Amino acid sequence: MQSASATARDFSEGFEAMADDTTLSREVQSATRLPLPIAHCLIAYSPFPIPRLHSYLRAMRLARTLFALAALARPLGAQWMMQSSGTAAEFRGLHAVNDRVVWAAGRGGVVARTTNGGASWTADSIPGASNLFLIAIRALDQRRAWALGTAFSEPAAARIYRTDDGGKTWRLQYENTTAGIFFDGMAFWDANNGIAFGDPLEGRFTLLVTRNGGAQWTQVPAERSPEAQEGEAAFAASGTAIALGGNRQVWIGTGGGPRARVLYSADRGATWRAGDTPAAAGPARGIFGLAFRDRRHGVAVGGDYQNREASAGNLMLSSDGGRTWRLVTSPGLTGVQYGVSAAGRRTFVSVGPTGSAISNDDGATWRRLSGPGFNTVSCAASVCWAAGVEGRIARLRPVR
Repeated sequence: MQSASATARDFSEGFEAMADDTTLSREVQSATRLPLPIAHCLIAYSPFPIPRLHSYLRAMRLARTLFALAALARPLGAQWMMQSSGTAAEFRGLHAVNDRVVWAAGRGGVVARTTNGGASWTADSIPGASNLFLIAIRALDQRRAWALGTAFSEPAAARIYRTDDGGKTWRLQYENTTAGIFFDGMAFWDANNGIAFGDPLEGRFTLLVTRNGGAQWTQVPAERSPEAQEGEAAFAASGTAIALGGNRQVWIGTGGGPRARVLYSADRGATWRAGDTPAAAGPARGIFGLAFRDRRHGVAVGGDYQNREASAGNLMLSSDGGRTWRLVTSPGLTGVQYGVSAAGRRTFVSVGPTGSAISNDDGATWRRLSGPGFNTVSCAASVCWAAGVEGRIARLRPVR
């Protein structure tokens, strides 16, 4: 006869064995997703000793986890990733220098900057610029940048500022308070050569050029500036109504008049020609954004900002350097479009207040992107950013 202690010990070991069987059954169920009774049968008739069966089941669970992770790692379509800009100011100026350095600018003289790809942003305002909407910003790197501001209400004002210390301080390079002055965009070919443009005064577009990084801005003589049509102007919706090509070319999109036009210079703004497009214009209609991926292939976007849902005339394409344009429609590009940017070989990204879209075939077809609307967009190689109202800013990756 066994002692009481021995009997008690044997009985407790039996409970432990039963617990092991139950745990193992649940492991089988977890690893194989089989019902628990079938899992019990697998244990009963398994050819493996219990320790080896444990190892086998752990391997099955690991394999299933790795498979799930691999599925998550598959390339996804382009999608916006929202970031915190540190401000609630509306943005219309944006420039992605590279995949880490991006500058944004907007209402009330506010400037935001990231130097780590958007992981964090710092926002501040330019002293004395609270009455301006900064509608364009262009940067060379994380320290040097220009900001162009214009007043949206009286008194009229237009100013260009420059920073060389990452926005800690700004110095005024240009100011114009002429009645009716209103600037729409600015761009730089390099550290020295830049151009800014504004609405017509006395029937001619306002054009400024610099050859020394903005130390001096010179107005293009009226007789060499493009003559405006009745009611014609440009739109300061996104800062992208101007596009550069090579080291001397520049295109500017217009609207407001009877026909949207593209102004072109092949010599950094010294001389100009104006070309009609098939897009109708009007007080709230025309070209709002231009982008060229090379000297021949360009995309123009726009529409009617008073009828945001309408898609008529929101897309034109050129394959001859902007000499001619053709109207195009695409189900993926709907509503008025404010800005566009080239994003590598044959890829363009367009944004507007009702949404955004991407094209991988030089603008022929577009695919709508999920997410909110934006005012402006800027791409550096294969990474794009978009910005808009209420300090909204987002990164698009991958671009395909």
